[in-house]
Amino acid sequence: MLTVMVMIVSIDTAISAETPNSRSAPNIVLILVDDLGWADLGCYGNTFHQTPNLDRMAAEGMRFTRAYAASSVCSPTRSSIMSGKYPARNDLTVWLGGRTPPGRKLLHAPTVNHLALEEVTIAEALKAAGYATGHVGKWHLGGEPYWPEHQGFDVNVAGNHTGTPAGGYFLPNRMDLPGAKRGEYLTDRLGDEAVKFIAANRDRPFFLYQAFHSVHTPIQGKKDLVESYKRRMKPGQANFNPTYAAMVQSMDENVGKIIGKLDEFELSERTAVFFFSDNGGFHRVTSNKPLRAGKGYSYEGGHREPLIVRMPGRIRPGSVCRTPVTSVDFYPTILELTGTPGDRKHNEQTDGLSIVSLLDRSGTIERDAIYWHYPHYSPQGGTPSGAILAGDFKLIEFFEDGRLELYNLEEDIAEKKNLAEARPEKARELHQMLLAWRNKMDAKMPAPNPGYGQKRGGQ
Repeated sequence: MLTVMVMIVSIDTAISAETPNSRSAPNIVLILVDDLGWADLGCYGNTFHQTPNLDRMAAEGMRFTRAYAASSVCSPTRSSIMSGKYPARNDLTVWLGGRTPPGRKLLHAPTVNHLALEEVTIAEALKAAGYATGHVGKWHLGGEPYWPEHQGFDVNVAGNHTGTPAGGYFLPNRMDLPGAKRGEYLTDRLGDEAVKFIAANRDRPFFLYQAFHSVHTPIQGKKDLVESYKRRMKPGQANFNPTYAAMVQSMDENVGKIIGKLDEFELSERTAVFFFSDNGGFHRVTSNKPLRAGKGYSYEGGHREPLIVRMPGRIRPGSVCRTPVTSVDFYPTILELTGTPGDRKHNEQTDGLSIVSLLDRSGTIERDAIYWHYPHYSPQGGTPSGAILAGDFKLIEFFEDGRLELYNLEEDIAEKKNLAEARPEKARELHQMLLAWRNKMDAKMPAPNPGYGQKRGGQ
């Protein structure tokens, strides 16, 4: 049995470095959840899951309806957030540890197995500007030499190479969390660690990257919550999993802990809190409807995510933004919000755009398109593909056979009507843009499998 050892750094005391403008520089809290679907929250229309804290966050901030992860699986999206670069640019295009199963038409495209230390992460940029930096939760961007403490974080709680909770959600598990109480729920423990970090650094600017493992498998919820959702289910009700719902509620409760602690210390008005998911919901445990498919697919269910941003006094309460944004945008947005210059050479290579003008409702952002590159097979059933979103039109290219699918998302959010034959000029235009972008990124492509179709065992 593999034992996963995680470096734990005490966060009971504040880091002692002197910080200029410590009372005016805005704090940043970036809450990233795992596998949460676009339709999983009350403020996005879900009537089964109980998410009062996130619903409150949306009521007090801005909710985005067209926010996208840079990948339909976790590690590439996480690398895009840390670096501000598309996964295709830094060659981290699959979840770390992912490989193509045998017998498929295409071979696994070349990919790296860590976020390079040469990348100037958002934590490194903020640390250089005097911020206290804390990582709590899931990392999944490489082995020990590439853990958060080597990527700009002063504090690392539970961040290692694994993508799932080692040993499950009930402590003690194999994550070596000191002082774990038997039966303690991992999501609750990570929420407590976030509160400790905020308390320890409330007198200086801080960046907290709170990466909950929830709601990734294994699907394990607290018994009392699971039972309450079982009682709420109606006969014949489909597409709702009581255990998954309990996980969602526990995650929401711990978001509430974080918001509550900011309020308690009177930090809310100078703290920007971002809430986001790393990829779409896993379609076997939740429903992404009206979106098509889910995690591991290049359809909307795999990429479109809930995004909520709260900063009282700056962001208009209850505002809704329908402009498409993507996870590579977090990096330049956070730099602008904090007035942090970052590394000039690295900034020139980032792919994101600052969305501060959207948050302030002071203007728009200008870009030609948002792009995706997933040259791999996913365990959920997705096949190697790439995609582009330009305006209301989205084109998907499937690498096994070169098939193109074109959708008008304004008219067809469920991607039911393929317009590639009816609108050949638009399909050709977007395909050319996608090809040019892949060339610019030097995106790695899967190669044909020379053994494909051959029978095994001499038969």
